[in-house]
Order: sequence, then structure tokens, then C-alpha cells
Amino acid sequence: MKIKTVLVSTLAVAALGTTTQSCLALATSSIGLSILKQILLGGISKGLGIFGNKNAFLQNDLVLKALPENLRGVYNVLDKIAPSLTTKGKDYIAQAAAYTVNISEPILKNAVNSLTAEDVNRVANGGSGAATQLLKEKTAHQIMLAIQPKVDEKLNEFGIVRSINMALDGNSILGGIFGNQTNTGSTNLSKLASEQMVNGLFTSLKITKNKTKCSCWTRCKRNKSEKRYL
Repeated sequence: MKIKTVLVSTLAVAALGTTTQSCLALATSSIGLSILKQILLGGISKGLGIFGNKNAFLQNDLVLKALPENLRGVYNVLDKIAPSLTTKGKDYIAQAAAYTVNISEPILKNAVNSLTAEDVNRVANGGSGAATQLLKEKTAHQIMLAIQPKVDEKLNEFGIVRSINMALDGNSILGGIFGNQTNTGSTNLSKLASEQMVNGLFTSLKITKNKTKCSCWTRCKRNKSEKRYL
């Protein structure tokens, strides 16, 4: 997910028009707030685009890296005894992810539109991934609570929970994965799938925004270490 980063360029142009405002003051002004919102909203739109496309979700390395260890453990066991279920499980989770887009999007957008000058100041003075971390703190728990019921509903509709439980019935490895519970349970599986979706979303945002170099800071602090705005 590549975001067109206009924040710094815009700030640099604006800075040329005034000799009284420093880059930092400009970045934390209403101009900086407006531009930060635009960039975050653009990133959210592109990030959720991955979740709305099953193939994009399945092929995105950052989403794969966000796989919770317990869910990875389930897949590892399935790979040994029922490989086709691993493929189906991933496919159904990717399909379920598409149903969460309309739930996550308003939560994320509302958080961005509610950002304050104090939030922007935190981002401007923060390190790598500051903007994404701020957004995650404001929304991750709410998104998790909101999407898990829908994920649970879709996974049970697809019948994958029952299929996995039948395949893993009596497998001693499974007990270690889920704390000696007798099966994955729809709640366990949907919770892990939801965690993957939430973590994958914010990991994607963080990696993308870490590529955004703040040339305004580079210009103003040429002799200092480079800061990355997002």
C-alpha cells in the first residue's frame, strides 16, 4: 500500500511563503492538522482496499506477518493432517475480512477527523510510526470489538470452524495451542482471525508511512538526524 505523501511538500511550499513560522510551528498548525488528516484518510482508504479484496488480503506480506501465533499453530497442525483445510481456512478468513471493511472504516475515519492540534504535535515530535501508533491507540480496541461478531458469523456460515474441529479432534497439539481447551471454538478462531485483521491493518499503515520522509524537517534540521513524520 503506497500512499502519495503530500504533507511535507505542502509544508515546504507553505514555509516558503512565511519567514515567521518554523517548520515545526507550521506542521502543528491548522495547515499541518489538515494535511495529516488527508494523508491518514488516504492511507486508511488504500489499506481497507486490501481487506476488501480477497486475493490482495491473501497475498499481502504484512497481513501474513500479522498472523497470531495461535492461529499459525492451528495452520501448522492442519498442514500435517488436512492441508486442504489450511487453504480453506485462510480463504474464508480473507472473505470474512471483506465484510469488516464497512465496520472498520467509519471508526478509523471518525478518529482521524477528531484529531486535535495536541495529537498533531505528538506526531510531529514523535519517532518512526508515531501517526500510526496514535491511530492504533484510538481505534484498535474498538475495531476489534466491532468486527469480531461479524467475523464469527461469517466463519460459522462458511462452516470452517466445524470442519477444523472435526479434523483436529483428539489432536494433543491443539490443547497446547488453546490452553488445553478441547477445540478451537468459533470464539477462539474468530478472535484470532480478527486479531490478524486489526494487526495487519496497522502494520501495513506503519510500514507505508515509515517510507514518508519529512523533507521539511530535513530542510530545517539539516545537521540533525532525519525524522520521519509518520
